[in-house]
Amino acid sequence: MRAGFGLILGAALAASAVPGARAADLKIALIAGKTGPLEAYAKQTETGLMMGLEYLTKGTMQLGDRKITVIVKDDQLKADLAKTLLEQAYADDKVDLAIGTSSSAAALAMLPVAEEMGKVLIVEPAVADAITGEKWNKYIFRTARNSTQDAYAAAAAIPAEGEVSIATLAQDYAFGRDGVAALKDALKAIRPNAKVVFEEYAPQTTTDFTASAQRLFDALKDKPGRKIIPIIWAGQHPLAKIADLKPERFGIEIAPGGNILPVMKLYRAYPGLEGAIYYYWDFPKNAMNQWFVTEHVKRYGAPPDFFTAGGFAAASAALAAVQKAGGTDPDKLVAAMEGLTFDTPKGPMTFRKEDHQALQEMYHFKVKKDGKDDNDLLELVATIPADKLPIPIRNKR
Repeated sequence: MRAGFGLILGAALAASAVPGARAADLKIALIAGKTGPLEAYAKQTETGLMMGLEYLTKGTMQLGDRKITVIVKDDQLKADLAKTLLEQAYADDKVDLAIGTSSSAAALAMLPVAEEMGKVLIVEPAVADAITGEKWNKYIFRTARNSTQDAYAAAAAIPAEGEVSIATLAQDYAFGRDGVAALKDALKAIRPNAKVVFEEYAPQTTTDFTASAQRLFDALKDKPGRKIIPIIWAGQHPLAKIADLKPERFGIEIAPGGNILPVMKLYRAYPGLEGAIYYYWDFPKNAMNQWFVTEHVKRYGAPPDFFTAGGFAAASAALAAVQKAGGTDPDKLVAAMEGLTFDTPKGPMTFRKEDHQALQEMYHFKVKKDGKDDNDLLELVATIPADKLPIPIRNKR
């Protein structure tokens, strides 16, 4: 833990011993898509949030003389419901700040509520660029990576020399389309030798990828140099179905991107595949992540995952913000959070002042050939520092 946040938090915990009436609870709402295809993401976010609060308060679940209360609400991945639940959390439950949600579409619906109610919303894990872009407002902070960070990391994992042709496969909604647009921008910025020559979008419910694969193969098969299909997909992953159609006969590679461990178990059948990922339990080397991995294995029989780390990061951001602001006044929180650096299992993150996006490192991975179990999947090729990911500022400030 960094000295600054550690000293502040330690002083606050010590203050809890001072006699007198206990202050009002520190209330946090977590809104997550616990029903539907992203249920695993929501469960991980909640687990990570609670483990983060536990670690940062040394198990007391108390900050200073304020007991921490977390109210969890299921938006069922429905944008209208997410909006209503956030309104209720702010107005009826009187939460001091909120965290959420799993779906980018639902998160986008929540943004105006935070502005109207004048209260902080920490976006985790939704990634659509518009959240900290054109739909952003000053009460929005995001610990999750955005589509552009994913894209710059994916671009950084592509060879910097030689001709590279790319055909993308993505889901036909905000997450997928933002991801492809961001990848194209990232390639122009840091990998001008690589070009997107074809874009394939499929509904989220797609199960038969034969037609999509044929269009992708046709677009790439006659191109010179490296030929790569990056897959931008949330939920049930199409890697195996694309790979079964043997793209290698055309010299085509697949870049599946990072995902949660249950999905990445599919990757074991394709050793040598490369991509970029937001978090993998074995990559960060710090005391916080060591505790996180050890405790998560002890409690759940497996290491922490992609979105578990995100929930932990949101917990750290929330507590660091309250400490720096000296309370939960919304405008003081906003001022405190702009430029705030806070510790997470993957290392320090910093909220960029201009758009409140958390700047953070990413990882270039290769699928292992000889992992010892289903969770020992990736080897680290390179850590991609935050300053090597020149994320554009796209908000309306």
